[in-house]
Amino acid sequence: MKKLPISRRDFMNGLALSLAGGTTLAPIELMAKGNQGVGPYPPALTGLRGNHAGSFEVAHALSWAGASWPRPSRQTDDVYDLVIVGGGLSGLAAASMYQQQAGSPARVLILDNHDDFGGHAKRNEFTVNGKLLIGYGGSQSLEAPGDYSEPASQMLKAVGVDTEAFYDYFDRSYFRDRKLQRGIYFSKAGYGADSIHKNILRGSDDVDLAETIQGYPISKAAKRSLLDLLTSETDYLAGSSIKQKQAFLKSVSYSDFLRHPVGADEEVVVLLRDVIKGNWGLGFDALSAMEGYRLVMPGTWYLGLEGQYEGTFEQEEPYIFHFPDGNAGVARSIVRKLIPDAVPGTSMEDQVLARVNYAALDQPPNTTRIRLNSTAVDVRHAKGEQSVDVTYVKAGRSYRVKARHTILACYNKMVPEICPEVPPAQIEAIDKASKVPMVYISIALRNWKAFERLGYHRFYVPRPNLVHSFGMDFPVSMGGYDYTQKASEPTIVHANYVPTVPDKGLSQREQNEQGRRILYELTFDDFERDIVAVMSAALADGGFDAQRDIAGITVNRWPHGYAYEYNELYDPHHWTSENGPHQLAAARIGRISIANSDASAMAYVNGAFDAAYRAVNEQLGLS
Repeated sequence: MKKLPISRRDFMNGLALSLAGGTTLAPIELMAKGNQGVGPYPPALTGLRGNHAGSFEVAHALSWAGASWPRPSRQTDDVYDLVIVGGGLSGLAAASMYQQQAGSPARVLILDNHDDFGGHAKRNEFTVNGKLLIGYGGSQSLEAPGDYSEPASQMLKAVGVDTEAFYDYFDRSYFRDRKLQRGIYFSKAGYGADSIHKNILRGSDDVDLAETIQGYPISKAAKRSLLDLLTSETDYLAGSSIKQKQAFLKSVSYSDFLRHPVGADEEVVVLLRDVIKGNWGLGFDALSAMEGYRLVMPGTWYLGLEGQYEGTFEQEEPYIFHFPDGNAGVARSIVRKLIPDAVPGTSMEDQVLARVNYAALDQPPNTTRIRLNSTAVDVRHAKGEQSVDVTYVKAGRSYRVKARHTILACYNKMVPEICPEVPPAQIEAIDKASKVPMVYISIALRNWKAFERLGYHRFYVPRPNLVHSFGMDFPVSMGGYDYTQKASEPTIVHANYVPTVPDKGLSQREQNEQGRRILYELTFDDFERDIVAVMSAALADGGFDAQRDIAGITVNRWPHGYAYEYNELYDPHHWTSENGPHQLAAARIGRISIANSDASAMAYVNGAFDAAYRAVNEQLGLS
């Protein structure tokens, strides 16, 4: 493949892992040197981002190789009222809540191992033909904010986020007005020839299903099977009681449900397997048939469960609560509240185009300071004192600060690695969860004429090599930032990749672990090749030319992505976000509390906020 004429900042592709021969670490002396690729403005960096080079080496050396760093004998900074490890949404919210509730301005230090704040709430920027393009590289939207707890709702209000305004900013008829549909790209590698078609896999009222399916490059038997699945009004569990149906649906995967009792052709089972992969980070081979019912998947429509406790997923609020940069807009709003000099402006609208002053984040006059590129390696109570010592590494050198209170808002499995005081039972509870690895890819295009000509805005890619879906970004215009209105204008395309090991009988945790190993071996070049190949083939008839049309690519790699949510196919059914081992995993350890979405067993912003609220109040109760 000819290299694209784009700027790269792919400074380090990742650690080398040998799956066949065991784990091989990069030399320890190469680790903990700090991020060598930090540019003047992190959101504008391209290449391999997310958990970027410089953000993970210290943690991996600590947890994988048993590396250690000298703990300074003396304090290298002042005493803080609160030190927070992790500058994601939970850590930022904890700082804001603590400042609000402490009664007087408190000294708060936030340590984060990345070169930007926000954690998974990552902002991607490109400038194409003089136009600024803003996209999201991680945490996407505020899901159903009307259902937030009071503390989570107040957190949004406190930083000026008015969710009602998105009814004006999000153009819900944008794609419909332009007659752009959802499509499927069948690849030559998976189906013998490259072709695109309308996506009717979950049913459609406005197309001829038979005619559309007839064009799919699948066998005649699979075509008959898919048409029957989408048109039949059969109750495939007829004769069973409601309770029996519910119990059965929870006991089998949706893929196996399609095999029996539905009797769907195996090609159809595989075709449907990954349609929800971007939501769960998992295919339907490892999600229950009950989850398939909740997500209104074919074959579950006439089971007679309507109105029951296990009802279908009904979203009362539309999925529109989305800043142009996703939940990075929320993170920037919180940082502005904490450090006004860092984010100019006064409203959630004007922060969209505001340029963050990163130099202002860690200044002595600030009551809250955010210290980036700083990885905590040791957190423990100071002997004979009512305080906590926190040792961290920045640019290869270790530092020590002292705090009256500490909140660990980092990845939960790192907590026992950096805090030697975690009890064994709590470590066991922490180990019951495994984050979902994933990649969010932002692709800057000089125009989107190919999408317009073909009549599609998004594609599902069954049997993918890497990318399993790609399409135009959310149509949000606000604060002077205008979403593209003409196909001749630059825009951002968003693509997803989730490494899974489907149809091998592996549980979610096992797929997460193996998927993480797969992800560590992939380079930016691997993703670039796949993106170019997929988009070139899918959009060929629309006149797409990757060399001409792609202006930039940012690959946001998250080996530890979504927080683990209990999966009824493998976990006890009474484990929920309100009741499960995550509660013991998040237990306070003296003056050390834990706050992150892992601690809520909920991969959503409100889970992060609720955990922050709990942790802050745990510590304030000790004051």
